Amino acid sequence: MADALAQAFESGDHLLVQAGTGTGKSLGYLAPVLTRVHDHDERVVIATATLALQAQLANNDIPHALKAMAETTGHEPRSAVLKGRSNYACLMRVRDQAGMAQESLLSSEEVASAVDDTDPESVTGAEVVALREWAEDEAERTGLADRDDAPSHTGRGWAQVSVSQRECVGAQRCPYGEECFAERARERARQADVVVTNHALLAIDAMSDVQTLPEYDHVVIDEAHELVARVTGAASAELSPQQVERVAKRCTVYLDDDLGMDFLDAADDLQQALDDAEPGRVTEPGAVTMAFERVRDVSRRVASALGGREGGGDTDNDKRQVLAVVREVFEISERMAALGDFDVVYVNDRERAGREARVAPLSVAGLMRTRVLAEATTVFTSATLKLGGDFTNVAASFGLRAHERVDDSAPRSGNEAGPDGEGDEVGPLPWRGIDVGSPFDYRRQGIMYIAKHLPPPRRDGITAENLTEVAELVWAAGGRTLGLFASQRSAEAAAVHVRRQLPDHTILCQGDAQLSELTRRFIDEPAVSLFGTVSLWQGIDVPGDTCQLVIIDKIPFPRPDDPLMQARQQAVTQVGGNGFMAVAASHAALLLAQGSGRLIRRSTDRGLVAVLDPRLVTARYGSFLRASMPPMWATTERETAIQALRRLTGQD
Repeated sequence: MADALAQAFESGDHLLVQAGTGTGKSLGYLAPVLTRVHDHDERVVIATATLALQAQLANNDIPHALKAMAETTGHEPRSAVLKGRSNYACLMRVRDQAGMAQESLLSSEEVASAVDDTDPESVTGAEVVALREWAEDEAERTGLADRDDAPSHTGRGWAQVSVSQRECVGAQRCPYGEECFAERARERARQADVVVTNHALLAIDAMSDVQTLPEYDHVVIDEAHELVARVTGAASAELSPQQVERVAKRCTVYLDDDLGMDFLDAADDLQQALDDAEPGRVTEPGAVTMAFERVRDVSRRVASALGGREGGGDTDNDKRQVLAVVREVFEISERMAALGDFDVVYVNDRERAGREARVAPLSVAGLMRTRVLAEATTVFTSATLKLGGDFTNVAASFGLRAHERVDDSAPRSGNEAGPDGEGDEVGPLPWRGIDVGSPFDYRRQGIMYIAKHLPPPRRDGITAENLTEVAELVWAAGGRTLGLFASQRSAEAAAVHVRRQLPDHTILCQGDAQLSELTRRFIDEPAVSLFGTVSLWQGIDVPGDTCQLVIIDKIPFPRPDDPLMQARQQAVTQVGGNGFMAVAASHAALLLAQGSGRLIRRSTDRGLVAVLDPRLVTARYGSFLRASMPPMWATTERETAIQALRRLTGQD
C-alpha cells in the first residue's frame, strides 16, 4: 500500500486502495505521505468520515509516525487538524451573547440563573455557563476551544456558544477576531505539512469560492466508502415553514411592518403548499415551486433591505448574522425553485415537525471530478471499495471513469455508467485500484450461513419464520450476537420475540438507551446480544468473544420510495446503464460488506454471519452482493450453522 501511494504521488494517477480490517492502513498511507512532504515540500490533506478516526490520527497514529520520521531523517513535518467553524467556540457569542441561534436563545438572565436540573431551559443554561467558562480557559491555555474537548453538553447548548460559517461576521469586523479559535485553527493548518480534516469540509471547500482548506498537492480520503453520502449531505439543504418563520421573526426589528408580514406570509404559503403536496420528488412547476418562488422573492427583498441599512453602532454584528440566515433562505429557495437538472428536489415527511422540502445533488461525481480530482492527486482507501469484486462502481461514484483505468487486470461489472454532472469538460483522469488484502483467513475464521429455506422478505416487516430463526441462532450462540436489521421496527420485533423465547438471555435493542451505553454493555458483557439498525452496520468495533454471531435480516436495499435513490437510478438508466445495479445493488453491497465485516476484527476471532434473506443465493444479483462480502466458508444448511455455533461456544 505504501509503495502504491508513493507511485501515485509521483505519477499523478489517482488510486483506490482496499485495505482490510487489521491491515494498518493509517500507517500504510502516513509513511508515504510524510516521505512526500519531506522530500518535495508539498502539503497533503487527509480527510476522514468519522470524528473517531480523526481523533485517532491526531492523537495516536500521526504523533507516532512523526516521531519515527524525526528519528529517521532528523526532520519532523508539521501536522494540524481543521474542522468546520461551528466546531469551535465563538468568542463573540461567549462574551457578548451576540446574535441568535436558529433555535431561540436563552436570555443572559436565564443563563445566569440556570440551576434547576429538571427544567430543559435551565439545563441548557447551565451548559452554556459551563461552556463559556471552558472557552475562556481555553483562550488562555491553548488558544483553541474545540467542541471535542468541551464539557458534556447538548447540541442546543453548543449552539449558544458557536456560529456557522455563514453567521460569522468575519475576523476583520469581529471585536475578538485576533483571538478567534476558528481562525487560529486555519492559521495552524496553513503552517502545516499534513492537514487532517473531514469529508464534509473537503466538500464545502470544493463547493465554495471562498477557500476553506489551505492549498494542497495531494489528498488521502480515508473511510472512502462513506464519501458519497458525506458529500451528498454537505451539498444538500432543507427548507421548512418553521425555518422561514423563525428567520422572519429574527428580522422584524430591522424591517418595516409590511415587509416583515410578507416574510411571515411566505412561510404560511410554504406550509400550505407542502401540506397539499404528495411526498416525493418535485419534477414539474406547480404549487410547491410557486411557494419556493414566493420565499425566494421575499427573502431577496429582505436581504436587500438589511444590506442597505449598514451603519455604525453595536447592532451591526447582530444585523450581519440576521442577514446571513436570510441569504441562506434565499439561496436554498432559489435552488429549489429552479428544479435544476443536477438537483433532486423533494417533499419529505418528518415524524414530529411536519413536512419540509429538501434538495440534494443528483450525483457528487461531477463536483469531485472538477474540484478535487482535477486539482490534486487523490487516494481513496477503505476496507470496502470493491463491489461485486471490482472497483468500477465505486470509482464512478467518485467521478472516475472505467475507460481511464491504467490497470485493467480486474474484471468489470458493466455498471459503471452514471451521471457526471458538470465533469465533462475535465480531461482524462487516469486511476488504478489495488486490493492489499487482509491479515485474516476468512475461510478458516468465519462461516457465511445463508438461510435459503426462508421465505423472501416482506415490505410490512420481519416474518414469523425469520423471528423463529433469529431466536434459534441466538440460542445456539449463547447470546454474543449482533443483530443488524433493515428497520427499527424489525429490530424491536426481534428483540421482543427473543426475550420471550429466551428469558435467560439479555437482549439490548437500539432505542432502549443511548447507543454509546448499549455498545458499552455489549462489549463488557460477553453473553449480551445487541439488536439495531443503520448506525450499527458500520460504526461498531467489537473484537473477541463478545460478537461471535452477526445476523442480517434482509438485504439492505435503499427504501423503494427514497426520492434521491430513485432519481439516481433513473439517471443511470437514461444514459444506458443498469440503474438498479449501479445504485440500489451497490448501496446494498456496501452495507453487506460493512455489516458482515463486524464479525472478524482480529486474527483470533471466530464466528458466523447469518443472512436471513434467500435472495442472496436465489436472485440474479446475489453473486454480485456475495462477491462484495468477506470470503467466508458458505453454507445454506441451518443445522450446519446451529452445530457450528454450539461447538464454537462450547455447548456441543
